Amino acid sequence: MIRRRRRSDHMGGHQERWLVSYADFVTLLLAFFVTMYAISKVDNHKLNRAVTAFQVAFSEWKVAPHPGQGEGLMPGARVGAATAENDVIPDGMLSNVESRLFYRLRAIGEDRVEMSRDHRGLIITVRESGSFPAGRADLTESAQALFTELGNSIVDLPNAIRIEGHTDDVPIHTDRFSSNWELSTARATAVVAFLTERAHVDPRRLSAAGYAEFHPKVPNDSAASRARNRRVDVIVLNTHTEDQEEPLVGLKPR
Repeated sequence: MIRRRRRSDHMGGHQERWLVSYADFVTLLLAFFVTMYAISKVDNHKLNRAVTAFQVAFSEWKVAPHPGQGEGLMPGARVGAATAENDVIPDGMLSNVESRLFYRLRAIGEDRVEMSRDHRGLIITVRESGSFPAGRADLTESAQALFTELGNSIVDLPNAIRIEGHTDDVPIHTDRFSSNWELSTARATAVVAFLTERAHVDPRRLSAAGYAEFHPKVPNDSAASRARNRRVDVIVLNTHTEDQEEPLVGLKPR
């Protein structure tokens, strides 16, 4: 005699399927707490860089690349806090600009650039070595490639950008330059000209200044220190600094 299987017998093997999902959840929860514990042991500098990287990846603030210039550091359309054409990037967003530029330059193998922040804004420092021949203001081919990448990355930034030339304290006197003042100013001007002509950065947002040897990064007490002081700084000015500058006529309402 064949006994008909009861419904409870048929479903008995399925009633405990929830345990599989529950076990997966507990495992993930355990992994999460282990990760949090591991992070608590990480160097704060590394953690901050990781956090910044995530902020960059998920940031809603973007800038469209200039037509025909390839993809910049900020692909996409400008949205979020910097919606108006004449707005200045909020100061907190300069960290995103810094991180995007950092990864972009690292991707092309560029290592002569340093980035830092001070009361003026974001400072992008390009060392003289490999960028200019000694005692001259002509950009080398590799420097042109570097400033092309940099220019394509900042072409649509709404902030004003100041280019500063710096030298070491060794006097110079050539047929073209009679002092470090002239050399530093000529280098800054050469970068401005390149950014406007080759990267199509709006010249109304640019300014050039030469400081000779009088604004060193480090004391001029060794060959290595002098090499660090020979540089061009590209400064993305923050809102406070811009408020102290001359207004950008035709670009920013006052």
